Amino acid sequence: MPELATERVIVPARNIEGSLRLPGDKSISHRYALLGGLAEGVTRLTNFSTGADCASSLGCVAALGARVERKQDGTVEIAGVGGRFRETGGELDCGNSGSTMRMLSGLLAAQAGSFKLVGDASLSRRPMERIRKPLEQMGARLRLTEGHAPIRIEGAALTGIDYATPIPSAQVKTAVLFAGMQAQGMTRVHETVRTRDHGELALRAFGAGLERTKETVSIAGGQSLRGIDAAVPGDISSAAFFLCAAALFPGSNLIFDALGLNPTRATLLDVLTALGAHIGVLNLEEKHGELVGTVQVNAPPQGLGGTTISGALSAQLIDELPVLAAIAPYTQNGIRIRDAKELRVKESDRIALVAGNLRAMGAEVEEFEDGLDVAGGQALHGAAIDSGGDHRIAMAFSVAALRAQGETLIRGAESAAISFPEFFELLESVAER
Repeated sequence: MPELATERVIVPARNIEGSLRLPGDKSISHRYALLGGLAEGVTRLTNFSTGADCASSLGCVAALGARVERKQDGTVEIAGVGGRFRETGGELDCGNSGSTMRMLSGLLAAQAGSFKLVGDASLSRRPMERIRKPLEQMGARLRLTEGHAPIRIEGAALTGIDYATPIPSAQVKTAVLFAGMQAQGMTRVHETVRTRDHGELALRAFGAGLERTKETVSIAGGQSLRGIDAAVPGDISSAAFFLCAAALFPGSNLIFDALGLNPTRATLLDVLTALGAHIGVLNLEEKHGELVGTVQVNAPPQGLGGTTISGALSAQLIDELPVLAAIAPYTQNGIRIRDAKELRVKESDRIALVAGNLRAMGAEVEEFEDGLDVAGGQALHGAAIDSGGDHRIAMAFSVAALRAQGETLIRGAESAAISFPEFFELLESVAER
């Protein structure tokens, strides 16, 4: 894994061109790691995410008794525990990964024994009450620290429930389904805004049965899992930065191979198309329920238009909103973001950081409790960027810096290693100067 400097200078580019094959999707890697750890038999995963967050999921299942091995060719092999994790006697370190902490809590709630999940300072500030409520309704015993990690879990026999998620969250949905798979009876999760369905697809891939209607996912208890062989598709959330970069330069031509195109994740392609970018999808196929394809993006000669992102769209694009806001000044008509209050409780307060860094680069931006208004037709200049230790902020403003006047200094650039350690190397490979 490449080491990243704490600061990085981004030099403006004149075009974006080339082809990329991106590291494995983080959402899928997390779920395959956790389910592979619990399953019977061996799970073999190629193109597993290289990020530190997904390594936290592997580390936790290894501590719980699974045998985890990284091969020289990058393949990850997980020999599962056959349905029964062991007590560790120590702490399960989730690092910076909310995905690990929330979804693993769902698996452990039904397991015999006592478990303690801890995280770094950033993760220890993130809300965990949202998983405690449904899991306790099922009969789980969880203790939080003022609504946050550390989480202490005393395994218990669980009973299925009907649960309506008050906040759209794929992690909460997955945690409840992971618990429901081990509970007595049927568990149903109702969501008014459909969130990413990697949890459902991963459960099916590992042999579990579940049903999906328009707003409800149902899973019967008492199910067991078996290991799989799978290639993890390229991460479309990582692709977002390069897609947005290419969309800024008329004459750009960027191709992505083996990119994950799950319909609950590919909304960004629709938004960029609405902004005027030309996007083609080639060679589409299905692997373990996940759509994978080749994507080509070209920028429109006249530049990007403008758009409003709100309601269900904000929930579906929650990870991509920072980079969309960062490129908004370069659009003709600007980008308006609403109903994205969840951005304030991510790895950082992303709304505040995006607004502050755009202003540092000379942009006019209006900040709201649940979003931003960023006017179009603006020119940005290089500046010192405060990433706040947040990987998505560091990467979003590296993209904005490509069209700025003068060099931009990204402080806290090492935070990109959490999700995407190859980011700067790949950005340099497609930036023409």
